[in-house]
Amino acid sequence: MTNKLKVGVIFGGRSGEHEVSLVSATSIINALDKNKYEVTAIGITKDGRWFAGSDVLELFKSAKTPGDNEEVSILPAPNKKGLFHLSTGKITPLDVIFPVLHGTFGEDGTIQGLFEMAGLPYVGAGVIGSSVGMDKIVQKDIAKVNGINVSPAVWFLSQEFKDEADKVVKRIESELKYPLFVKPANSGSSVGISKAHDRNELKESIADAVRYDRRVIVENSVEKAREIEVAVLGNDDLIASVPGEVVPSNEFYDYDAKYVDGKSKTLIPAGLPKDAERKVREMAIKAFKMLDLCGMARVDFLVTKSGVYFNEVNTIPGFTSISMYPKLMEASGVPYSKLLDELIALAIARFEQKSKLLTSYQPKEKWYK
Repeated sequence: MTNKLKVGVIFGGRSGEHEVSLVSATSIINALDKNKYEVTAIGITKDGRWFAGSDVLELFKSAKTPGDNEEVSILPAPNKKGLFHLSTGKITPLDVIFPVLHGTFGEDGTIQGLFEMAGLPYVGAGVIGSSVGMDKIVQKDIAKVNGINVSPAVWFLSQEFKDEADKVVKRIESELKYPLFVKPANSGSSVGISKAHDRNELKESIADAVRYDRRVIVENSVEKAREIEVAVLGNDDLIASVPGEVVPSNEFYDYDAKYVDGKSKTLIPAGLPKDAERKVREMAIKAFKMLDLCGMARVDFLVTKSGVYFNEVNTIPGFTSISMYPKLMEASGVPYSKLLDELIALAIARFEQKSKLLTSYQPKEKWYK
């Protein structure tokens, strides 16, 4: 046991994607090589309590809460590195964290900040990369500055719509054309996202989106577009997978089409023309770099006969049996178990690289006394 890496897999969380996270975590925990890793399952409830234990994942999947003696936390102190047990004060050592927390409080940089404070290596993007990767408004602004094509959009504060709905709607209609996509600025798995074909639908869509975030983005729909996804793996030396295509069962790839009805299809490889395939792979790597991502990301595009549009990145993509990220990497020569090994190795390598950087400075004079 002493030679095994101690891996903490964190799942659940305070997010609309809580249930998706449980399925991803099940796949990861089952696939991690138990000859290499000592795995600790760590679940976060919808109200933010942390639990660890051999049966915690199954309890979460059955909507049950473990006993109080299993409640844990991670302290923001490197001298107490590991999993802190609230009932005993005992610390379970951890070598690396594998967060499988889709959406808010897991994919948006918040928990990554805790890992940084705790001095724990972790899989995936850092604080900045996670934050901008989650925020649909910021990442599109960064993409435009870097010369990447995006669909025209308007954003506003949720409170603006609550105070002056008609004014917000008129502004949208003056700058964009129907049909429109309405999205909370920070959400995943298409939670809170809807398509509006007229003014009534637009108001209904915004009223739904404001329930999930304090900012909302409305975009021109790119009609007759193919939904293309590329998986990227690496820290500095990056691999972009073969592109895959999602053929949604509904008008767009909403939550039900992704997880519930089982009717959506994926095509790997997507069968794009060579020029288009080269372009999306190059754009995927460019987006990964410009958003300061690490480890992994799925980069999504809308491809038409006339051009390629960057849609968004997902810094903790799904790892379920139907998820595109692992399927794309497998089609590119990296099978699931090897992918997990590589992600853990990348997390440790990045931590070691950052550990060599200076974090203090000695002034010439003690001016602060």
